[in-house]
Amino acid sequence: MKLTFYKYQGTGNDFVLIDNRLKICDTSNTKRIAQICDRKFGIGADGFICLENKADFDFKMLYFNADGNESTMCGNGGRCIVAFAKYLNIIENSAHFIAIDGPHNASINGNSVSLQMQDVNSIHVGKAHVFLDTGSPHHVSYIKDINQLDVKQKGSRIRYGAPYFKDGTNVNFVEQIDNNTFKVRTYERGVEDETLSCGTGVTAVAIASHKMAKTKDSVINLQTEGGDLKVRFTEKEGLYTDVFLEGPTEQVFKGVISL
Repeated sequence: MKLTFYKYQGTGNDFVLIDNRLKICDTSNTKRIAQICDRKFGIGADGFICLENKADFDFKMLYFNADGNESTMCGNGGRCIVAFAKYLNIIENSAHFIAIDGPHNASINGNSVSLQMQDVNSIHVGKAHVFLDTGSPHHVSYIKDINQLDVKQKGSRIRYGAPYFKDGTNVNFVEQIDNNTFKVRTYERGVEDETLSCGTGVTAVAIASHKMAKTKDSVINLQTEGGDLKVRFTEKEGLYTDVFLEGPTEQVFKGVISL
């Protein structure tokens, strides 16, 4: 059986997207999804995303890591699926959809998608890091000379180490550029490597940086290897609400693959 797919990227974080409203794709086939995401034997992607029907929502987002396993929320993937829904004429310039972490609202302006993320009220501040969940778990460490860092080597140690172990965490390394700009490099679990960008990761960095008083601003600029993103939020008594992740998306190509 042949399946039409679409390749999207959001600041270098790339995904294979499928219109699965007719349930033609077997999302339980973990091995096949991993093969599709393989950069040598498949299409190649950081993740695999299915757009499906869901009552009372414009659509449902089903997200899988490159290892083929269904995963927690992906911010850049969420922005890409909104652009995909517009391409499919499911929506116009706004969306109300559901993902594994709950409902999301989004808006589109040209090639830029602004995605509302979940509220954050639980932030753990350790001796040398910050940990929080922005739809996916994130460890945040502040360093210098970020361009010289071996992200895969250092990130993998933290990802599997205490206190994360089997479930693991995504790992973000951050260097402050100015009062509201941070450069971020991320090791993503499920990809088990550095990705060019991570939406939930830069969201975690923005909130962690505000929590740690590294910035007083509520609109934060994030520089990733794949491009620039912006995170804005409202904070009151430690609760972060109205959290939005904003940046560009692009449909790279479409094609057909055998299931």
